Amino acid sequence: METFLNLLPPDLGPSAAIILLTMSYAGSLITVAFGIGGGALLLAVMAVLMPPLALIPVHGVVQLGSNLGRAVIFARHTLWAILPWFIVGSAVGVAIGGSIAVTIEPWLVQSGVGLFIIWSVLARPPRWLSRWPVITGLIASFLSMFFGATGVFVANFSKALTLPRHRYVATHATLMTVQHLLKSIAFFTLGFAFGSWLPFMIAMIATGLLGTMTGNLVLRRMSDARFNHALNFVLVVIAIRLIWSGLSEGLGG
Repeated sequence: METFLNLLPPDLGPSAAIILLTMSYAGSLITVAFGIGGGALLLAVMAVLMPPLALIPVHGVVQLGSNLGRAVIFARHTLWAILPWFIVGSAVGVAIGGSIAVTIEPWLVQSGVGLFIIWSVLARPPRWLSRWPVITGLIASFLSMFFGATGVFVANFSKALTLPRHRYVATHATLMTVQHLLKSIAFFTLGFAFGSWLPFMIAMIATGLLGTMTGNLVLRRMSDARFNHALNFVLVVIAIRLIWSGLSEGLGG
């Protein structure tokens, strides 16, 4: 137990750490089994339990590790042709978002995360985004600098390609790996201190990889119709809680 406590960053308690490790596992399983949702669910829980300023950078590194694991496991199914244009768009989006990300107040980040999650559950991006990987990469990576879980943009693009389920999971994971890698580099350049979070981020990535392997086992066996309704309900409830908390802090201050 003492060793576990020594691995935790100063602002994170053991109970919160156990919940986050569990949610990293569950989030990866959900993303593989259902195609989308695990990153947003993990972000929502992290936003409740973590310091706001560490939320987006730490979530980005954890998602980088989880998506990289998925991309490697499903590599033979990946549609590689779209990757170069997505990389160009993502690089531009991260550069623009990174130039203003450090000016955002913590309560705005928390409220923004809640609003974005509700939007991703209730709405869909315009259809034209699915036809232009460079635009998809730019917008998703720009917003990811503030709101973290923007896989809904990339998922909309990937689904429009009408790929088989394994090919969809592989392609989506590869594109998200690119986005989170560029975002993590940007936050490192902007001066975020990853050092105190490094051991715990590695632990979250490890549990995420376990979730990926479990999700791979159930990918073709689990019916997700009812579960998707339950997942959306949970996301909306957590999002409302984040918006209330963020606005209370902002308006109260």
